[in-house]
Amino acid sequence: MKITVETLIKAPVGKVWSAYTTPADITQWNAASDDWHTTTSTVDLRVGGSFSSRMEAKDGSFGFDFAGTYTKIVPNELIEYAFGDRVCTVAFMAGNNGVTVRVTFDAETENPVEQQREGWQAILHNFAKHVEAHP
Repeated sequence: MKITVETLIKAPVGKVWSAYTTPADITQWNAASDDWHTTTSTVDLRVGGSFSSRMEAKDGSFGFDFAGTYTKIVPNELIEYAFGDRVCTVAFMAGNNGVTVRVTFDAETENPVEQQREGWQAILHNFAKHVEAHP
């Protein structure tokens, strides 16, 4: 099953792309709630390149690495990657009012679909806030 989340960001596509693919930015926005954070991030933005973000509860009770391999890159337009046996597509669609970022990913079976959708949407919301707050 595929899940899609999206947001509109009022910024130029180059800035949105950069914030999505730069480790220093990723550590600022990549969390679904205020009690989580991303402590480190690496990005090798090329087909066959890998990425990894260390996501941890701020109280130290739990953490995991969200990692995968890029399978398709179209600068300022599209990122596709595989993580485990799942895939994700991130589309950057520039328009008159900003950039719509649409993330479509394979659902996992451990957590309810709605919980997954809410978590990924919360991260995307934090991403939009981060980009718009840093002109």
